[in-house]
Amino acid sequence: MTRARWWMTAAWWVILHGGALSSELIPWRQYIEAGNEYRKQGRYAEAEEKYLAALREAEQFPSPDPRLAASLHNLATLYFDQGRYGEAEPLYRRALPLWEQTLGPQHPDLATSLNNLAALYFRQGRYHAAEPLFQQAYRIQQRILPPDHPDLALSLSNQATLYHSLGQYAEAETRYRRALALGEKILGPTHPQVASTMSLLAELYHARGQFDAAGQLFERALASLEKSLGPQHPRVASTLHNLAVLHRNRGLYHQAEPQFQRALAIREKTLGPRHPDVAASLNNLGELYVARGRFLKAAPLLSRALEIAEKSLGPQHPDVATSLNNLAALHNGLGDPARAEPLLRRALAIWERSLGPEHPDVGSLLSHLAVVLSRQGRRRQAEVLFRRSLAIFEKALVSEDPIVAARLTNYASVLRNNNRKDLASSLEARAQALREKQQLTAAPPSAAGR
Repeated sequence: MTRARWWMTAAWWVILHGGALSSELIPWRQYIEAGNEYRKQGRYAEAEEKYLAALREAEQFPSPDPRLAASLHNLATLYFDQGRYGEAEPLYRRALPLWEQTLGPQHPDLATSLNNLAALYFRQGRYHAAEPLFQQAYRIQQRILPPDHPDLALSLSNQATLYHSLGQYAEAETRYRRALALGEKILGPTHPQVASTMSLLAELYHARGQFDAAGQLFERALASLEKSLGPQHPRVASTLHNLAVLHRNRGLYHQAEPQFQRALAIREKTLGPRHPDVAASLNNLGELYVARGRFLKAAPLLSRALEIAEKSLGPQHPDVATSLNNLAALHNGLGDPARAEPLLRRALAIWERSLGPEHPDVGSLLSHLAVVLSRQGRRRQAEVLFRRSLAIFEKALVSEDPIVAARLTNYASVLRNNNRKDLASSLEARAQALREKQQLTAAPPSAAGR
């Protein structure tokens, strides 16, 4: 199982350049501009050196000074890019009151800082802490920015990503499509921000089983990002990775494997071997090997992914539950469902607490746990979990979603083993009807209402 929201951060950042703060090329400004350029190139060590130098300069200015806030903010965002969330948070929090004191409560740089702190909370799995900050930032921007400003598109995309992760797909799609339409109008269809939003909308289509539409958007986004940012940029790796997830889930393993491997190589080179996005690549490549029965290749990848996630994100983060779930799939595939069960129960507790009991990912995990229980001969318990899983998916997803058909089939299998053949046959017929309908249904439009 993959939680696609791991890799959606590429479109989230607006780095403060200090252009409104000073016009002369003093050393502080030179450090900031050099750091911005290095960060854009993915040269994070050089960027950190320049940002730290800018911070030392800014600490000498009379307090309060907006250049200190900008220095703190840019260094925090660099640390976020590297997965150094514990170092980033206090810098963002220190910058916020400085913005308010020096620029006032309605300034665009304050909104940017709120947006980025909210994104940090999102990556830490603190979704309910992130939501009011995203909303506050958007309210500020609506009051002070023209209606066709690119920051409004960025804020809409941020909110959409949050709602996507919370399983509120309709809310997410509305915002993604607004953000994409606004971005294409203001920045043009080939801008990196537009491509990143396109990739995020593709993630949502993928989550809803709209595979053709997702594939078209991923391909467009990947081509645009490779052209604008170069083939070795982390944003390219994110979109390439997500396209590989789609191919794997469609059974196109020969296409997915080299894409996962390329994305992993880019991330390890640009982000370092301990970054959460590296864990995501390891997780999904391992999941691919499990699906192909290559368990010995999968085991070290999944174990390393769990270790990185626990150390970088904490043991209760939703993405740790993803690793636990994938390790459980490995053990189940090796014929050891008893070893898989405690991993799944720990993952279930994490997701129910962080995502809520009605989230589609909780439904997927319940289905996985039901399979594990069924393999241990505990079919009555499995039936209860399948019933709950199916109810979640029927509520959260469109009724024609392929995931609903898959859950119906799994549930029917358990019912048949429990000698409830009439109900099993009814569910199997319903699943077959859904699959036939899916084959006849055209894919949705591939971008922003066009």
